[in-house]
Amino acid sequence: MEDVEVQVLDPETEFLASKRETGNEWELFKENVRPLKRGRNVSVLNDALKAHTQNQLKKSLLEERRRLIEAIDEYQGDDPLHPWIQCVKWIQEAFPSAGDSSGLVLIYEQCVRTFWHSDRYKDDFRYLKVWLEYADNCIDAQIIYTFLDANDIGKTHAAYYIAYALHLESKSKMKAANEILNLGISRSAQPIEKLRDAYKKFLLRSMKMQNANNNEDSMENNNASVRSFGTVLAGEENRRQTTENSNLAKKLLKPEQVQRAPLSVYNDRNVDTIGQNSKLKTNFNPWQTLGTRAERNKENNSIPAKWTSYKVPQRPGPRAGGSTTQGACIQVFVDEECSESKTGTETESGRTSSLQLREMDGKNIKKETELLRENPLRNFPSKSLPR
Repeated sequence: MEDVEVQVLDPETEFLASKRETGNEWELFKENVRPLKRGRNVSVLNDALKAHTQNQLKKSLLEERRRLIEAIDEYQGDDPLHPWIQCVKWIQEAFPSAGDSSGLVLIYEQCVRTFWHSDRYKDDFRYLKVWLEYADNCIDAQIIYTFLDANDIGKTHAAYYIAYALHLESKSKMKAANEILNLGISRSAQPIEKLRDAYKKFLLRSMKMQNANNNEDSMENNNASVRSFGTVLAGEENRRQTTENSNLAKKLLKPEQVQRAPLSVYNDRNVDTIGQNSKLKTNFNPWQTLGTRAERNKENNSIPAKWTSYKVPQRPGPRAGGSTTQGACIQVFVDEECSESKTGTETESGRTSSLQLREMDGKNIKKETELLRENPLRNFPSKSLPR
């Protein structure tokens, strides 16, 4: 009997063929995971990342998001902000990449718009944290910090001044960032130790930046002086070489070529045109007088009359379209973006309903997210916006 050869697989190939799970599947998609300060649940993270390839898991995630959004409208407890916070945390876990299709930016916007006028949550750290996370997801967060300052939201917390100062520092507004941190310290924003520590680190960064700028300026001045000195030497050398070349050229030329008359420049003028211009000048008769005042103001001599007494002559014959055109109105063009209903609608109690978000599909969510990134306060009432 012939010996049967048994093919032995290496451990890695054997594991991939077995399709077993180890709990470390997130390693395959870790570049798409957005880190969180509080950390992540590995089991939830694995299920969320598997949803990219398994439609059943993706469908279950969307259903769970819909259920949490419905729970926000159906909440009857004493803390209406709590279901919003739970929904935000779940979306951060279930959609680790925090892409535009996750709906996280829409939840941020609807949450802050629901409670911006509530005095109960102005100093609530959870509400301020939602604002700050919303600002991190926008292109320019300056309008958000201006809004918080105008409405006295989060001013008792050190996180507000630290985040605002970091934003100004990213725009190289060091003086304004220094003023914001000093303002927070003067107001004893809590925790004050964290704010003072952030201020010390800010001073160190600003000093390093100032020293780096001074070194760059000194290097530029040294290089400029060296370049100017070299440029003068090069100019003198070039000028001397040019003079020597011209003298050599004169020596090589024949004497009659050197003494020859200069080249004549072509002139496009002739005798006839000059004569015509002179005749025009001689025949020109300038004003001898400016005329009387009545002659100068002749355009104002018409007597005003009533415009209502003047009738525009109409063409004889029936109008085009008959009598149906008399009651017709001009159709005003409405842009598609303006005609679309906003993501949140105000109810009679003043709370923002999230029913619209439940009905939106992935494409509409992505489009609305892009608009909110560009203009975070686009759905706020105009009276609430900072002047």
